[in-house]
Amino acid sequence: MKGPEKGPLCVTLNSRKFYMESKNYYNILGVSKSATQDEIKKAYKKLAKEHHPDMVDVKDKERAEKRFKEINEAYKVLSDPQKKQMYDRFGTTNAGFGPQGRGQAGNQGFYQSGPFSYTYTTSGQNPFGDVDPFEIFEEIFGFRGFSGRRTPRKGKNLYYEMKIDFADAVHGAERTIKTDAGEIKVKIPQGVRNGTEIKFAGKGMPGPNDTPPGDLFLTFRVQTPPQFRRVGDNLGVVKEIDFIQAVLGDTIDVPVVDLNEKSGLGKAKLKIPQGTQPNAQFRLRGKGMPRLGGRGRGDVIVEAHIKIPQRLTKEQRKILEKYKDL
Repeated sequence: MKGPEKGPLCVTLNSRKFYMESKNYYNILGVSKSATQDEIKKAYKKLAKEHHPDMVDVKDKERAEKRFKEINEAYKVLSDPQKKQMYDRFGTTNAGFGPQGRGQAGNQGFYQSGPFSYTYTTSGQNPFGDVDPFEIFEEIFGFRGFSGRRTPRKGKNLYYEMKIDFADAVHGAERTIKTDAGEIKVKIPQGVRNGTEIKFAGKGMPGPNDTPPGDLFLTFRVQTPPQFRRVGDNLGVVKEIDFIQAVLGDTIDVPVVDLNEKSGLGKAKLKIPQGTQPNAQFRLRGKGMPRLGGRGRGDVIVEAHIKIPQRLTKEQRKILEKYKDL
């Protein structure tokens, strides 16, 4: 079986290139891209037992832990239909990729706001990857290790998705949700991205025999308005202008994020300079999404598409022919 492959992946969006590091999760599990969920799970179970750190000699512990982490990371992505779809399309599940060059680390953090304390990740960069591999192992096998020396068991973790409006992502919100552990009040942080996963420690199922409760993991799905294409904290907008506006210049309205509006949507003036070329891009700084943790705001990037008229009046044609002969 081939080892994991790594390398820069390039995605082109609106003529701009975005680079990120990717791993071949199919190679890691030794399955094909067309493998069924049963085949993926079967491959995971075989490899997870084989490379579990408790099952190797002491001298091989470090190698086994690295391999064990990769196996669990691959399984978490390929066993989740939405993450698998994103991985198949982009080669990554990083919801916040952007034009930062290759090897972008992504976003993570810890917040405390009133009674709420939580960690989040948008691309997964904690010391053992974007997951605790022993939690996945425990969910499949019912125990964390073979030697009994692993950390004590705790209650089952809960994993839920929450669809939220664009306004909630702009302003932040509090919601009460029903889980298997009961009703829980959660805080949606301002600036949350689509695919952001937040961990609410101790909000999972009660632990057996007085062990600690599990954790609650919420993945947010943000309903971004169709006029925007979100990349990280920036918002891309395509605006169509006619060729007269492109030649002579003009001032147009473009959609932006407005923190003073309940909907989170507003408008800003953009000056189109004379002689604007097709697909020219303009940046409205600080008009995009709030950044997680209140560290400023992203930008709105406007791409100009020039509409050429398909029909002209006789007078319009004469004017253009006269211009051509000048």
